[in-house]
Amino acid sequence: MKNSIRFICCLFMLNGFSLSLVHAQNLTGIWRGHFRSNEGLERVAGSYDDRYKMEVQIAQTRNHFEAVTYSYKSAEFYGKAEATGSLNPQSKKVLLKEGKLLEVRLASGYVCIMTCFLQYTRLGDDEYLQGTYYSTNSNDSTVGCGKGSIFLHRVLESDFHKEPFLMKKEKELLALENEEHVVKKPSVPAPAKTSGSPGGPVVKTPSKKTPAKKQPAKAPDSQSLAAGKKTNQEPQPGKIQIPGDSSENIYPPENRVPVPPVLRNRTNSVLKTLTVNHTSVEIRIYDDGAIDNDTVSVYYDNKLLISRARLSDQPI
Repeated sequence: MKNSIRFICCLFMLNGFSLSLVHAQNLTGIWRGHFRSNEGLERVAGSYDDRYKMEVQIAQTRNHFEAVTYSYKSAEFYGKAEATGSLNPQSKKVLLKEGKLLEVRLASGYVCIMTCFLQYTRLGDDEYLQGTYYSTNSNDSTVGCGKGSIFLHRVLESDFHKEPFLMKKEKELLALENEEHVVKKPSVPAPAKTSGSPGGPVVKTPSKKTPAKKQPAKAPDSQSLAAGKKTNQEPQPGKIQIPGDSSENIYPPENRVPVPPVLRNRTNSVLKTLTVNHTSVEIRIYDDGAIDNDTVSVYYDNKLLISRARLSDQPI
């Protein structure tokens, strides 16, 4: 069966909310997710999404890195800042601190800088940074702005644009990977000698074979045709043969699970195909955008496993 850190960072924040980002092992790349304050009283009403979206771009050199952080929430707030950080390869913990503010747009309130503590994890081909943050006022570090939680996921594309320092680092990593590939390329072994004196030329004498004479195929005589004898081979028992299909040992139709109408009668876009090397897998499903009562159903080999489960920021 074919079967993909704690972290510290400083970021922006509006009215006591802030954001953060991270990566691990080699953190170079783009991380996207969200953060939310532990003091969000609006969450009690259940109708207000107090999460801020985040994106962090990281270029790592050894156990340190430079970064740029983005935080935003519709028209309420947008912020961009320079950041630096470090990685502990053993514990997979990361420290990222925001520094100079590059861009800020906000409807009201003030901007805060965050320090985030995250843990790097990997599930198959997916990589995550999860943890907590605390924040201070960008104008007065003695004034606190609250604390909260952060969730980040490594992605391929930026919601903004890829920073020059990240593109430079990715080119360096690609060049290093190509060099390692050339070094590890196996050398072609020398051909073995088959005859001749040591160190002398090798002489190979091709063997002569007399080609066998082809016997013309005999046409069935009139007596065999008249007797109703079949010249074609009968299909072997236990196998199903379908006209125009050369495959054998096909599962009988009664053992096949019919495709459900919801999969058969509508267009379903394949966003990503994952190949894993285990006989069992664990799938966690959550809504990483606005919590707006989306539901999901899960099918496995056309069998319904989960029906219309309501999504939230907590995984199913």
